[in-house]
Amino acid sequence: MADTEAATGGATPAMSPEQVAAVHGPDAGSGAPSLVVGVGAGRGAPADEILGLVQDTLRDAGLALSCVAALATIDAKAEEPGIVAAAAGLGVPVVAYAADELAGVEVPNPAYAPLAATGTPSVAEASALCGGGELLVPKRKSAPDGRAAMATCAVARHASPVRGATRATTSPDTSSDTSSERTGTATMESP
Repeated sequence: MADTEAATGGATPAMSPEQVAAVHGPDAGSGAPSLVVGVGAGRGAPADEILGLVQDTLRDAGLALSCVAALATIDAKAEEPGIVAAAAGLGVPVVAYAADELAGVEVPNPAYAPLAATGTPSVAEASALCGGGELLVPKRKSAPDGRAAMATCAVARHASPVRGATRATTSPDTSSDTSSERTGTATMESP
């Protein structure tokens, strides 16, 4: 496997900050929150692993943390403690999508593992792209020392607001049965 493939877990390599600016304009990573970071994670994935992956991915692509509007994932992972804590650390909501919705999103790096586990060939890329985004950074895997990766992420830019993606003012309320509250969108302030 080539060094680039090893660094990205076999996925298409991320663009350099210069490539992002050349292709998407110099302010692709600045301004109003328009970036959605799609996150896939194994059960029990540590928040610091997910947050570190997101921060490293954005930094390596020359994108600002302040431009992140939401972390997006599959609905089965919307309450995964590591994902919820990473979103809280970024001050953004978790937006969740059903597996069948994600399975309908065309992605550059589909994989068998998420298909077998969740019913969709992509979680990170598909959830970043869901709702009409433009993929800026394809799937990347975390790189923890001494063990297998437990998280993936991908970054997309959205031209219009993302469903449920306003800045969080409190932690997500998981005590209710409505799906918007389970995904952390019910405790958001109005734009």
